[in-house]
Amino acid sequence: MTSLNAELRTFYEARQQQIPAEVREIMQRAGRELADSGQADRALAVGDRAPGFRLPSASGRTVALEELLAEGPVVLTFYRGAWCPYCNIALRGLQRHHDAITARGARLVAVSPQIPDESLTLAEKHGLAFEVLSDIGSDTAKQYGLAFDLPDDLAAVYDRLGFDLQRVNGGHPRTLPLPATYVIDRAGTVRWAFVDTDYTARAEPADVLAALDALN
Repeated sequence: MTSLNAELRTFYEARQQQIPAEVREIMQRAGRELADSGQADRALAVGDRAPGFRLPSASGRTVALEELLAEGPVVLTFYRGAWCPYCNIALRGLQRHHDAITARGARLVAVSPQIPDESLTLAEKHGLAFEVLSDIGSDTAKQYGLAFDLPDDLAAVYDRLGFDLQRVNGGHPRTLPLPATYVIDRAGTVRWAFVDTDYTARAEPADVLAALDALN
């Protein structure tokens, strides 16, 4: 099976041919600035205690980390939104490994800043069997050290591309999370972490499964 990041890289290379040079330059400069900002170094890391949360799900429930951990370990993944094709590829990749995750006694949940209606559309479109939660305002992402604000020129590009983050993020168009995935043990401690400022790179599901195996 092709690795998730190989799939993402193939998509990225094809996508670059379709993006105008001036837009590519804005995106690449914003990526360099985010990488240089040290944001990833400030994110929650292995050994840290995972901040609790209570967030609405796409299905209308309220999901609390504490309640999930009472049942077993949690795989918590942060993504930018349904408008991001790299996020969609990553979530489909996790869905392909969902049975393997649950077989290890763990729960998988995904968090984005988008409103529940957008999360529901996403979950239905991709047949996601795990909870997709809405962190409107990115308060949870901030607690995990993942939230950052888009620079003006990149926000303008996203507007021109029709992403409509003002609407899908419930009035918080500029704040997004870094792509991140955490394996949290039942005691609430982060035992494995993937954080990257590059939105085209994501945690490999095989690495997530290995981290869950290491808990046992």
